[in-house]
Amino acid sequence: MVEFITNMDLAILEAIQGIKCGFLDVFFPIFTRIGGDKGLFWIIIAVIALCFKKTRKMGLAMAFAMIFGLLVGNLTLKPLIGRIRPYDLEGYEAIREALLVKPLKDFSFPSGHTLVCFEGATAIFLHNKKWGVYAYVIAVLVAFSRLYLFVHYPTDVLGGIILGIAFGILGTILSRFIFKKFEKN
Repeated sequence: MVEFITNMDLAILEAIQGIKCGFLDVFFPIFTRIGGDKGLFWIIIAVIALCFKKTRKMGLAMAFAMIFGLLVGNLTLKPLIGRIRPYDLEGYEAIREALLVKPLKDFSFPSGHTLVCFEGATAIFLHNKKWGVYAYVIAVLVAFSRLYLFVHYPTDVLGGIILGIAFGILGTILSRFIFKKFEKN
């Protein structure tokens, strides 16, 4: 079963390599850094949201979601599953040599960039649909960039999406619970 999934993942990644072009070769490395590296973009949004009463619940929901993602996704699942990056597989040396981003040192599953983007986007969407749509567009582009750049398998990205949405919902529930407790007092 694992071999079947890996073969499907690689077939999708190879198909995506067929759409490579100069514009996307410049766009996706920049976009993947802005949207996902260390979660900085989403952390900044959460901190700014925490500063204003109108968006404070959203900021707290984002913060909780990102903490869950860090603990479960990056610190637990990545080392536990230990999936190597697609460019580290035998037979993909040429792709590794031509990577548009610096090779990563951690494991592949789940995609941390995708995880943090969908955590943030989900928390935003659950508080403000209009802003959430824009956040989801960013999240989807970052998720696709991870495939385009050949640093994640499609199932890594899918795992990041599922966990990100779940943690965004969980963060929102926790944020609303805390605010409800404080409003009663």
